[in-house]
Amino acid sequence: MAALVARSARDLLKRADLATVPRRQRHKKKWAATEPKFPATRLALQNFDMTYSMQFGDLWPSIRVSLLSEQKYGALVNNFAAWDHVSTELEQLNAKDFVNEAAFRGEPEPEDGQAAAPPAAWSCSPNLRCFTFTRGDVSRFPPARLGSLGVMDYYLMDAALLPVLALGLQPGDTVLDLCAAPGGKTLAMLQTGCCRNLAANDLSTSRTGRLLKVLHSYVPQDVRERNRVRVTSWDGRKWGELEGDTYDRVLVDVPCTTDRHSLHEEENNIFQRSRKRERQMLPVLQVQLLAAGLLATKPGGHVVYSTCSLSHLQNEYVVQGTIELLANQYSIEVQVEDLTHFRKLFTDTFAFFPACRVGELVIPNLTANFGPLYFCKMCRKT
Repeated sequence: MAALVARSARDLLKRADLATVPRRQRHKKKWAATEPKFPATRLALQNFDMTYSMQFGDLWPSIRVSLLSEQKYGALVNNFAAWDHVSTELEQLNAKDFVNEAAFRGEPEPEDGQAAAPPAAWSCSPNLRCFTFTRGDVSRFPPARLGSLGVMDYYLMDAALLPVLALGLQPGDTVLDLCAAPGGKTLAMLQTGCCRNLAANDLSTSRTGRLLKVLHSYVPQDVRERNRVRVTSWDGRKWGELEGDTYDRVLVDVPCTTDRHSLHEEENNIFQRSRKRERQMLPVLQVQLLAAGLLATKPGGHVVYSTCSLSHLQNEYVVQGTIELLANQYSIEVQVEDLTHFRKLFTDTFAFFPACRVGELVIPNLTANFGPLYFCKMCRKT
């Protein structure tokens, strides 16, 4: 199955590449033996200037300067700590809980003195509290510290909470985090209190070590045992074969070009020349992982796909290619869910790209310098 998915994914990628490259430019690049050696960060910027200027047009200069500027973070309150005390301290810093403010805005007005029904638009995962500073405020949160209950008070994260919110966890769900490290999204899913079973996987054993460290620092042992948290280092591409039709909710946060990291850090930079082939094959890997996540989902279950890349080849093209693959090879129907309401709920905190074909894309903006973050929610129908 994995070989079939890989072959189909490569075909889809080839068609996508040919569709976006003019015919006159379709040739093999020949490098001189004396090719100058540039830092990977510089190569990343050159690549982004070439591709994203075409993809985003007039928006690219503002996205570019934001990517090169200091990133903004949110503070995810640890519900296993003294969360009310932590929330008060964060409010004293003039930070706002953007999740619950959005929930309040999403509530419908009561009619004729009747109590308002829960808003249909608010299908987000519950019990999450995440504080950010308002647009234009470049204040930074102090480092998290050990609280009175023996666990860390809060976890600093970028816009990465949005895929967890979009997943719409419900009490009693069996959940898979297919590419879980370093652990922020796994931690957020545990904060909801909805996970009956949670499988957190990452192929890299060093990265699963970071994941375990996060869980031990933020989640009491009895909670980890009660939620049956299982941490593994398996090949995620094979999950559909290992545990097919098993999970209610699956998060597939795939390896990608990690655009902001690639512009600021030489270490583990995928734009290193030695990793060129790995970078070119990313969309194939992403299709394989998303297909495996969908195959591991029960009929009627939901999957959220996410990246921290601006590239439509890694975002919309992967989603559409995987849906086509599952329909053709497995006769499985997958439906993309509309997240327009989601964008409206959080537009005061994040800057969204208005023209995604499917899913939503948070773009860096100097007044709200989160992201990039792409996420798309799907339902496996058959």
